[in-house]
Amino acid sequence: MMKRMMNLIHNENIKIASRTSTWVMIGLLIFMVMGVGIVTKFLLPSEEITDWRAVVSAENDHLTQIINDPVISEGERQALQETIAINEYRLTNDLPPVSDQSILGFTLSSSMLISIITLFTIIFAATSVAAEFSSGTIKLLLIRPVHRLKILFSKYISAFCFSIVFLAVLLIASLLVGALFFGFENVNAVNLSYEQGMITETPMLLHILFIYVLNSVELLMMVTFAFMIASVFRNQSLAIGLSIFLMFTGSQLVFALSQYDWVKYILFANTHLQQFFTGQPLIEGLTLGFSLMMLLIYFIIFHAIASYMFVKRDVGA
Repeated sequence: MMKRMMNLIHNENIKIASRTSTWVMIGLLIFMVMGVGIVTKFLLPSEEITDWRAVVSAENDHLTQIINDPVISEGERQALQETIAINEYRLTNDLPPVSDQSILGFTLSSSMLISIITLFTIIFAATSVAAEFSSGTIKLLLIRPVHRLKILFSKYISAFCFSIVFLAVLLIASLLVGALFFGFENVNAVNLSYEQGMITETPMLLHILFIYVLNSVELLMMVTFAFMIASVFRNQSLAIGLSIFLMFTGSQLVFALSQYDWVKYILFANTHLQQFFTGQPLIEGLTLGFSLMMLLIYFIIFHAIASYMFVKRDVGA
């Protein structure tokens, strides 16, 4: 049974790899990384700082003044205090901030392109299901002695196999472009984080991988959503369009409704896990544990709906 599943996944991977669009997307991703590198190197103001200590000290003085402002919330005050503590640790241990115009700083900033990978994977996921119905090739799959759920999940897993390939391409391309434009200076830099009253040092490359994992959570949820829509309506345009629309507007919707307590139950209030590690949660009182629980609930619901509709609905409908 496992061998059949692996064969299905292998066949789906071959389908995706044989599409010209797949290689065009990989080329576009590399082109975007190169474009960001050119803009960062030649068009943005140089970040070369002769006395980073003075800059960090000035920032601490400014943040100290803001903390005393009675208008800011307790959560914002705590975030500012953590930033001050990290800056003081930098000054004490002679650890300059990592500039975007360095190999690791550029690689970290390039992680914003994961949203493009999410878009590409949404297209793969929606097309792999809906296109089978629109072209009629789904009948060739269903006549095999394989349960429909295995066919469905082989498509789902294959889409994520290629998302991992895209993530690897993004990481490697960012490192290569960063090395080309900025050299290998500060390659041993560390990231500083505030955890339970203590400052923790993490190798910057390990921190970058952690950011990739956090940002991939939105990729996972949006692709699962697109997969569900494609399974229910069998319309790839609807699945792609609705998923992309929600991906770009969901966060703005949550921000606009952030004053309401019930907004924390919306999917997009919980997909941005990076807010719990590198910033202040958008919604007061939102915790990592609660967000993980909500993501699991949505994940199960999306798969349950997709599985039910794919198994129960008549192919000829």
